[in-house]
Amino acid sequence: MSASNEPVSVHLLDREYTVGVAPDERESLVAAAKLLDGRMREVRGSNRMAAVDRVAVLAALNLAHELQQLRVENAQRDGEVARLLEDLQRKLDGLIDAR
Repeated sequence: MSASNEPVSVHLLDREYTVGVAPDERESLVAAAKLLDGRMREVRGSNRMAAVDRVAVLAALNLAHELQQLRVENAQRDGEVARLLEDLQRKLDGLIDAR
């Protein structure tokens, strides 16, 4: 932990972890830990004997997959917005030239 970080305790599958985080990122880290804990519990399901490291990897893989899908969707949306803006710019240019 750097000098500007403060220790924050989070719980994942009933285990406590202390993480150093900047004060302005504390809420985000706690929310991320809650999300990860929920995903780990989903992956583990009723199998209480599942290895924690395997559960963690599978939960992380699921979250990474979702993140990748969101990135692709955002890139597509950005492309659509750029095309719409170009169309609007051409129309505006056409209106200005028509004067």
